Formats: sequence, structure tokens, C-alpha cells
Amino acid sequence: MSIDIPWARAELAKFIELTAMYRPADPPGVLSVSSQLSNRGSPSEIVASAHVVEQILDRVLPRWRSEVSDSRNKTVNRWSQHREAAQRADVALARDAEIRARLGDDAPQLSAGLMHPWVWEGARALWRSGHFREAVTAAARKVNAEAQNKIARRDVGETKLFQRVYSLEAPKPDQPRLRLMPDDGSDTYRSVHRGAMAFAEGCYAGIRNPNSHEDGLPELPENEALEQLAAFSLLARWVDNATLVTA
Repeated sequence: MSIDIPWARAELAKFIELTAMYRPADPPGVLSVSSQLSNRGSPSEIVASAHVVEQILDRVLPRWRSEVSDSRNKTVNRWSQHREAAQRADVALARDAEIRARLGDDAPQLSAGLMHPWVWEGARALWRSGHFREAVTAAARKVNAEAQNKIARRDVGETKLFQRVYSLEAPKPDQPRLRLMPDDGSDTYRSVHRGAMAFAEGCYAGIRNPNSHEDGLPELPENEALEQLAAFSLLARWVDNATLVTA
């Protein structure tokens, strides 16, 4: 599901206004020399708005917590990091397409937040802290666990699991199958399931295993990790959309 940009920008604008700093007017007949500043919104209004805004920021700027400075004096404005991130996100929502077109790169972009929920749910926390290789591994584990849940088996996993569920053999009492299309006896039916089996094997043998078992590997570049997440997202959709066939 894509972002409702007008709604998101309105929520960001509301938060930016609530967290603006100003010097309250002196009470009638009182002259104050204090330079104390306050947020325009009440604490309860800001907290309620922040709950929504944080979720918008997580979609638009997934790494805002680490990339936007949090070093400002929080005694002056505890919301300074959120406020700057909200300002950046508003510009991104308003002008991202224009910027990419003007800079000569308006090609489609991958968004982790739009990938299959199993993948992003598994990867989200590690991804936001910049642990991309571990995030991909976590997503792989999540897809494996959901596939096990679908066939109600825990005794087989990863490559062997997908070899069995996409096998062209008829299901057995202890070996259900996942079917991506009805068995019409066609070459397409056989090709689809052989391909799914080979693709799953490639995901776990070529991506998950090296990420998990090789010590001392450098951190994955973010774009490469995103491509790896996309591979598991496709596998997740195949599993999620498949029909369970039992003996």
C-alpha cells in the first residue's frame, strides 16, 4: 500500500507547528526577564502527534533515528530530532519525484516498507540500526518460520523445507505441498514449481547461509541488502499466496 502523501504531509505539518518554540507573553502587569521558551503545543498534544509522526518517519526516512542529529540540548526542546526529521520527510514527500527527475534518475525505487510484511517485520529493527546483513538474515528466518506455520511442520526448514513443499510429487500424509497454480498437467505447472524450489534454494544457500555463517564479513551496502530483502519478499509472497495441498 502506497503512502497517502497529502495526509502524511498534513500530520507532519501539524507536528512541526506543535513543536515550534516561542516565548510566552508575560502575564498582565508582570515584566519578566526570563528567556524561557516553550513548545506551542501542550505536552499531551505533542505526544499524541508524535505517535503518528514516528510511523510516517519510519516509512519515509527509515534511518532517521541514526541519521538525524540527536545532539542538540534537549532541555531547550526535547523534540528537536523529531522536528528536523519531520521537516526532512515533508520535503522528501513533496519533492522526491521532482528531485529524481531533475537529477536524471527517475527510475523506480525499492521500498522495504512495501515488501511482504513477513520480510519487513523480520528485518525492521535491525535495519533501522544499520545492521543490514543481520536484518536480511532475520527476514530469511521469518519467511522460513511462516512457511513452517503454513504446513504445520517444525522438523524441516529452509532448503529442505522448500524442496519438499514445491516437489512435483503428490502430497503424502506427512508431506503437504504448496501449489502456485492448479495442476493442469502443463509444462508451465512443472516449470513454476521447479523454479520456486530452485529460487528458494538460491535464497537460503546464496544469501542466508553466507550472511549467517561467515565471520568477519563487511557490512552489506544498503542497496545490496535491499535487493536481498526483495528476493525474500518474492519468496514470501509465493508461500503466502500458495494453496496448501494435503493427502
